Amino acid sequence: MEAKKCNESRVVRTMRVFPNDVNDHHTLFGGKLMSDADMLASISATRHSRKECVTASTDSVDFLSPITPKDSVCFESFVTWTGNSSMEVFVKIIAENMISGERKIAATAFLTFVALDEDGKPTKVPAVIPETDEEKKLFETGKARAEKRKEHRKNSKDLASYLTTSKPWE
Repeated sequence: MEAKKCNESRVVRTMRVFPNDVNDHHTLFGGKLMSDADMLASISATRHSRKECVTASTDSVDFLSPITPKDSVCFESFVTWTGNSSMEVFVKIIAENMISGERKIAATAFLTFVALDEDGKPTKVPAVIPETDEEKKLFETGKARAEKRKEHRKNSKDLASYLTTSKPWE
């Protein structure tokens, strides 16, 4: 399986922020941003693997600067690191003031996807080749994030073993 460049999985989408997209603070709903990030990241993962993919985890979403109705929002996603069947996808969210043109990093996110074969089982994915300084930095730090994800997932499974599925109203 031949490795692929980060750019081959790149997805870019720009949208305007409308009044129905904001909360009581007149900033973009965090859930809307997270949903859009997941959607774009899924395209990047599928583009990289050319397989059906599922979201395994939303590893982090960091809200760095508010996004308002005066802004457009540009989502840029691409695969930054791969395991055997998993892919880490980075999403960079840039807000641009539509009048002044000022651009700022409004949020960043890392999501993990797993590629599936025809039977719905995890399947091997191509390695990734970083080219730009940004891609190289994300790639170089990817293994450490993968190790943290693995530990976090183990802790989540351990915690889940203590949780009940009983109906709280009974």
